Amino acid sequence: MTHVPGSGMPGSGMPGDDARPWNRRRLRSNNERLLLARLRAGGPASRAQLARDTGLSKPTVSTALAALEEAGLVREAGRQAPPERGRVAVLYEPDPTAGYVLGLDIGRSWLRVAAADLDGTVVARSDVRNRGRSAAAMADLAVGAARRVVAEAGVDPALVVHTVVGAPGVYDPERRRVRYAVNLPGWGRAALLDRMREELGTPLSVHNDANLAALGEYAFGAGRGSRLFVSIMVGTGLGMGVVADGRLFTGAHGAAGEIGFLPTLPSGGPGLEDAVAGGAVVRTARELGMAHPGSAKDVFDAAREGVEPAVAAVRQEAERLAHVIAAVAAVLDPDLVVLGGGLGGGADLLLPPVTATLHRIGPLRPRVSASTLGEDAVLLGAVATATEEARERVFTRSRETP
Repeated sequence: MTHVPGSGMPGSGMPGDDARPWNRRRLRSNNERLLLARLRAGGPASRAQLARDTGLSKPTVSTALAALEEAGLVREAGRQAPPERGRVAVLYEPDPTAGYVLGLDIGRSWLRVAAADLDGTVVARSDVRNRGRSAAAMADLAVGAARRVVAEAGVDPALVVHTVVGAPGVYDPERRRVRYAVNLPGWGRAALLDRMREELGTPLSVHNDANLAALGEYAFGAGRGSRLFVSIMVGTGLGMGVVADGRLFTGAHGAAGEIGFLPTLPSGGPGLEDAVAGGAVVRTARELGMAHPGSAKDVFDAAREGVEPAVAAVRQEAERLAHVIAAVAAVLDPDLVVLGGGLGGGADLLLPPVTATLHRIGPLRPRVSASTLGEDAVLLGAVATATEEARERVFTRSRETP
């Protein structure tokens, strides 16, 4: 009897396919991943088009598509008439309903929650005032809002495969807790996050809110197509996210972009966060004689009406932001700086003096623009991050399910 090399038959002296690094099962899986990646990047396509684009044979494409369709990962997207003679071609696309994700933005004033499909399309969302007086109360509020959003979307909770939470601070994966969340005291303890995972019933990851805002701007907003850009969030605190070639830069310990910890401005004075965040605008306006500004928004509204103390306070804020941007430009050389957070809503007043100050203080002058996502930047960044993770989980789960 003839033994086929690699058949694993007794006496062959060769390992079977299942013992090889590149066995048939792995090869099939790689082919299916390749087709899914092409469909997500290039849109609906026929078998023939997929074969041309991927270099796979038509029989291989047909087999892989059949397996993906049976697993619920792709679906028919329509028909394509032939250019002249020939058969009508069936078009395929990834099925975005194969899984869903949750994105949560936990801030001091608001909790924002969204459910999205695997295309990143938000199918339901809710914005809730953060009235939690403790970290545990905030976690309960977030879990309750997430459950309501899933119910409102009409989604089977079992299909929610990943949750991403955005919050101030830096997540420590070894201790499973958030550090430096000074604006949310008590938030991010390991037991708290573990309880949220258990109550939501999904894997859950925690990311810095400024990092998620940067990813949100890259995926959906002002940062699209940028080679290297930074997103600076100015609100209750001060934070920054860095995206290079589509990938987030977090540093050796996840703290890259925590510019609020820089000790002083170039001219000296208070710490950077105290000097630039929203509270500084209010303090400056009061010191300059504005009567009873309750928030940075009040100051910006008054500046639009020409109230001189408010105008001066906004001008000072812009000059300080310009020094921050100049320092960032000297280190990272970004092609774009996006201003977001609560003060991003005042970009119409901030951008002209920021740009003028940049031209005055140094030679590095990156383009500065306002966030196009506004208060949704963190939430949409959480959705984009969760979607990337969920696609892999859904694919792996489909391969493990008989």
